[in-house]
Amino acid sequence: MRYTKEHKQETRLRIIETSGRRFKSDGIDGSGVATLMADAGLTNGAFYSHFESKDDLVANVIADQLRIQHEGFSAQVGPGRAGLEQLVRDYLSPSHRDNRAEGCPNAALLDEIGRCGEETKQAYTEGVLAVADELAARLAPHDPASARVRALGLLALLFGTLQLARALAEPRLSDQVLERGIEQALLLMDGGEGHG
Repeated sequence: MRYTKEHKQETRLRIIETSGRRFKSDGIDGSGVATLMADAGLTNGAFYSHFESKDDLVANVIADQLRIQHEGFSAQVGPGRAGLEQLVRDYLSPSHRDNRAEGCPNAALLDEIGRCGEETKQAYTEGVLAVADELAARLAPHDPASARVRALGLLALLFGTLQLARALAEPRLSDQVLERGIEQALLLMDGGEGHG
């Protein structure tokens, strides 16, 4: 039975969406094709009618996850410094820390993306720069280009803080790392550099 182009596209998008959650939960290397296809409600045999390889799927998932994150920032972050501060507080919250599968792809996958092929790294670079440019436009509305490196620094601080907080076995210490990360991010947003 032949499916319409629309059905094939919907199926492809479902695979990308469910794979994004699985990758963030179990990692790229910890997610086999059989599991990814089962998550999408499909058989293994259907995989290669949608993707050339697992690497092809990974690149598409990374691009999709960062597109969603960028659109979320654009739509949900309020204006000015107050909007950015709320973004920082939401990002470094215990609920975000504890909900890896629905959370940020950067904090969940950054170490693995660094070991992926060029196609995935290129998709990541384009996606993270779109997010950084969105933040830069809010950090310096009259000259966003001047704030791009500061925005990338802010993202690095957020991603690293969340990764560290997730890795700690002591809940109280993890909460303290999140709180300190918020303090440092707010300093960086204001053009200062965190110390101590």
